[in-house]
Amino acid sequence: MDVVEFGPLTDPIRAELEGDEEDPFDAAGSTLQWRPKERHVALRGDDGHLIASAGLVLTEVQVGDGQPLPVVGIGGVLVSQAHRGQGLGRRVIMEVLTRAAILGPELALLFCHRNRAGLYERHDFVEVPPPVLVEQPKGRVEIPQVTMWRALRPGAELPAGRLVVLSLPF
Repeated sequence: MDVVEFGPLTDPIRAELEGDEEDPFDAAGSTLQWRPKERHVALRGDDGHLIASAGLVLTEVQVGDGQPLPVVGIGGVLVSQAHRGQGLGRRVIMEVLTRAAILGPELALLFCHRNRAGLYERHDFVEVPPPVLVEQPKGRVEIPQVTMWRALRPGAELPAGRLVVLSLPF
């Protein structure tokens, strides 16, 4: 298995990862607009096909009345349906965290469904108490997904206070 990196997710790459799965992110019914990831880390199987990926973006958050803080946003974590249950989610998350740590910000942030939070907790992500606000075309809204953060450097901490993500969610 090889680790590969690439920029934005193109339609052919998305199709390779998602296959014919209708809703791999359980996003049906969601009205939120999501920010495309600028970079991706993926796992390529022995047959040459992509079997897992995770995306990264650089963005800023504001906590309480504090100054904006840079963070690495992680999103679009996906293991193709035929390869789930083999530990590839853990592996692609470790790979994306390795890349996130060299991008500069001290913190990583992600959004996930409640039933997937345990996967991220095993990688030292901690839930951010709601409400968390995110940008949308018509203004800020509370995100219904679980928001989680993790230090990318020893001793880094997310300050206490209400979190506002200063971009579309990722």
